[in-house]
Amino acid sequence: MRYSFDEYVLDLERRELVKSGRPIDIEPQVFDLLVFLIRNRERVVSRDDLIAGVWGGRIVSESALASRVNAVRRAIGDDGTAQRLVKTMVRKGFRFVGDVRENAEGAALQAPSSDSLAQTISFCRTSDGVPIAVAPVGEGPVLVKTAHWLTHIEHDWQSPLWSPMFRRLAARFRLVRYDGRGSGLSDRDAADISQAGFVSDLDAVIDSLDADRFTLLGLSQGAAAAAMFAARHPDRVTRLILYGAYAQGRNRRGSPEDAATGQTLLAMMQQGWGREDSAFMRAFSSLYLTDAPREQIKWFADLQRLSATGTMAARIRTACDDIDITAILPEIKVPTLIIHARHDHVVPLEQGRQIAAGIPGAKFVILDSENHILVPGGPAWDTLLSEIEAFAVEA
Repeated sequence: MRYSFDEYVLDLERRELVKSGRPIDIEPQVFDLLVFLIRNRERVVSRDDLIAGVWGGRIVSESALASRVNAVRRAIGDDGTAQRLVKTMVRKGFRFVGDVRENAEGAALQAPSSDSLAQTISFCRTSDGVPIAVAPVGEGPVLVKTAHWLTHIEHDWQSPLWSPMFRRLAARFRLVRYDGRGSGLSDRDAADISQAGFVSDLDAVIDSLDADRFTLLGLSQGAAAAAMFAARHPDRVTRLILYGAYAQGRNRRGSPEDAATGQTLLAMMQQGWGREDSAFMRAFSSLYLTDAPREQIKWFADLQRLSATGTMAARIRTACDDIDITAILPEIKVPTLIIHARHDHVVPLEQGRQIAAGIPGAKFVILDSENHILVPGGPAWDTLLSEIEAFAVEA
């Protein structure tokens, strides 16, 4: 991925900043800070955001932070007085205000095209006042993907982990994605982090759309909000598709072992959030991305730093562990497809079976995989996408 602005090109693959064809000498951490500011240019990033996203949550002094911001400005021909590109928002943080053009690796540098796969980011507001970032893209029947534990709609669109799925779906549907409260480009400091809050996010997104009927796609934790909406609004949901879903979070399954695993991951998360070499990241990748290549694991570590602070991620994770939708499953009256990996290390197959058995007439598809997050290009990944496409177009 390349970002071009002013006379500069920021090349993420080569980790290089170029001005008018000449490389600029820039320290690695300053480079990372510039990338973080540009990726989050749609909003003001706070001091805490920067520390979580660039320093991995480690303690950083005010002087060290100010020094790095000044180094970014010097590297791109800016300064604290002019603030042409990096603007200080008093008592709020910083924002990159330059005109940025995004380009995939190897593409000619030009303004974003208006083709059907150019996503547009906008905001809606929930009933409790939380701003939610929404990104519709593509043409065709509307497919709304609910937010799960960790999203960043801008970063995910370029990620080798998520982009292949989203671009394939957007080539066939009007794909609507959004960042839930506490994550990505949505309100990172939302007070209410609960399943009720997650459903409120979805309600706001649906209300912002010009679509009476649509298919709902819920992945992992996002399946609960999708199922609850479908139960309440069968007149609006044409099809419900759930992958890697669970009816009960770790704290609701009556298993001391599951609850203990959840608490262990929460403790590790606070220490190693966003750090590629941390014990948490090693444990996380072994569970979620069993056979993913290193590049995709690195992108996932980047996603952690960009999407939320370690503290907020733990709060969201705790709310997900308290999910219990068993009571509403029989109330879902829309055609439903449940897909689950046979050897999923994060959500046991039994959870998918429980949902499929609880929803009248639900179709249950088992994939031959042990990944919770499927690696693009693999046979299970292609089967997942083919099942989603075939089921959604029947609507």
